[in-house]
Amino acid sequence: MPVTPQPYHRRRRRTRVLLATAAGVATVGALVVAIPASAGETSSYKPGGHSKPTRYQDVQLLSFNDLHGNLEPPAGSSGRVTEHQADGTTKTIDAGGVEYLATHLREARKGNPYTVTAAGGDMVGASPLISGLFHDEPTIEALNGLELDVTAVGNHEFDEGAKELARLQNGGCHPVDGCYVEGEKFSGADFPYLAANVLNEKTKKPILKPYWVWKKNGVKIGFIGVTLEDTPGVVSAEGVKGLKFKDEVETINKYAKELERQGVKSVVALIHEGGLPASTAYNYDCDAAGGGSGLSGPIVDIAKNITPKVDALVTGHTHAAYACTIPDPSGKPRTVTSAASFGRLYTDTTLTYDRWTGDIARTAVSSANHVVTRTVAKAADMTALIARWNTLAAPIGNRAVGFISADIPSTGTESPMGDLIADAQLAYGKKLDPETDLALMNPGGVRGGLTFAAKGSEGDGVVTYAEGFTVQPFSNTVNLQNFTGAQLISVLQEQVSGSNAAAPKILLPSTGLTYTLDMTKTGADRIVVSSVLLNGAAIDPAATYRVATNSFLAGGGDGYPTLGQGTNDLVGGDDLAALADYLTANSTATTPIAPPVTNRITIVQ
Repeated sequence: MPVTPQPYHRRRRRTRVLLATAAGVATVGALVVAIPASAGETSSYKPGGHSKPTRYQDVQLLSFNDLHGNLEPPAGSSGRVTEHQADGTTKTIDAGGVEYLATHLREARKGNPYTVTAAGGDMVGASPLISGLFHDEPTIEALNGLELDVTAVGNHEFDEGAKELARLQNGGCHPVDGCYVEGEKFSGADFPYLAANVLNEKTKKPILKPYWVWKKNGVKIGFIGVTLEDTPGVVSAEGVKGLKFKDEVETINKYAKELERQGVKSVVALIHEGGLPASTAYNYDCDAAGGGSGLSGPIVDIAKNITPKVDALVTGHTHAAYACTIPDPSGKPRTVTSAASFGRLYTDTTLTYDRWTGDIARTAVSSANHVVTRTVAKAADMTALIARWNTLAAPIGNRAVGFISADIPSTGTESPMGDLIADAQLAYGKKLDPETDLALMNPGGVRGGLTFAAKGSEGDGVVTYAEGFTVQPFSNTVNLQNFTGAQLISVLQEQVSGSNAAAPKILLPSTGLTYTLDMTKTGADRIVVSSVLLNGAAIDPAATYRVATNSFLAGGGDGYPTLGQGTNDLVGGDDLAALADYLTANSTATTPIAPPVTNRITIVQ
């Protein structure tokens, strides 16, 4: 159910620990020249020993997004970034982990008394076991230690509903699981979550603060936070029950005017929606052929329509890295940034505040993404935090649930990990109802793959419960529904049409379901209907098929409305348990599971 907005009270900050290690690799993007000569100065000497602020004051904006509870360094490709080299080659750099992120942020703040740290949403949700097992309280505690000042909500902040989001903000023990440490009550976030475009359907008011103003020595910068309007399409229906999500541009423009009426003329928008750069390298110059020309996706149109009253956009959601300039409606360049995901990067943006006008001197805005390298010293407080929560999680997380013969990656249009999950759900479905015919898994629900190399002391090839949790952290159920053959064909067509036409979401099919995906065509025609076979037989439009999906898909999520129209529903148990049971039943140390061969979907390019 929706919650009533609560007043935000800033808690007393912990003492900041400054570490003397290097901040790591950096790249410059979205750099606009012509910085005023006095930019960066904070005071000037006056006779008699008095000083006063000068006209221009540099404010350091540090930002990141899509942390997803990754307190420990992410494994595999999720823990690396790609860097373009001067000779045209690329290299990968190990990155991420809050022990290192804390060190980098603290080093970056040195010598910058005017510093604010902001985030673009999805700080929690789809989290590894160390955080997800405890309803992401460890991540909120870590963000408090990182001295995060403000964040927008993302879609994953609604995974457990608005009441749970309010608890993360305001504190209190979990209503079902209680307090995790005896005698200690969860204190909540030291920073405000902003949800300007998320309204209570009954009151028509934002469920959390719509904006927040950072102030220091006469400098005032407003922050407006929004999530993508399509959050209901990517979150379970229960998670957004009683909520209404408004247009991002309309909302930001509304509150920019309100801030201006309050005398706040410098504004940063925190937007949990993003873009896709033409290169995956974090130091790709997306302005090389003109402002923002190397960036596509929803954020481009959003940026072009947000009022010029907003001076910079911190974005997220797509897990991409960019620091671009996109013209605002007046044609003036405006910085738009994203720091990839999982704490692998942070963005350092310089906003030059004009004390005479109260606005940002946009000709002096510069921005750069920096790698959170693991070559710096670990922050001791974060190491202690991780150790404390890992101790609580270990009895559950270290349990072996299966064995694999090689890495099972989650990459590709048809990923081996997705196929394995679909097979596990088909097997689980047949236990519930022997008439179950097939299973379908959404790609967004596959949060990672399984690696053969041991992460701890469990041994190579051993899959632990914690590793499985990293792959499937949502606590969905496995549901069974009946569909006609015609509806099943419609589901496959919805992968590449309707809301998924521009960015197809290809479902992962269980063994026995095969078809051809012709990407040379458009829309629903990309599904070659005559090629759709189940165990070698053509789909009969009039026949009934029993289909297993997770509860998110069963509610029509991810742009599959037909999946919300099934009949004879049967709600099963936890989807992670289904995967763990499948691994246990079908693998041993001497007969491990091999990665599925991804030949269920034939792709024509």
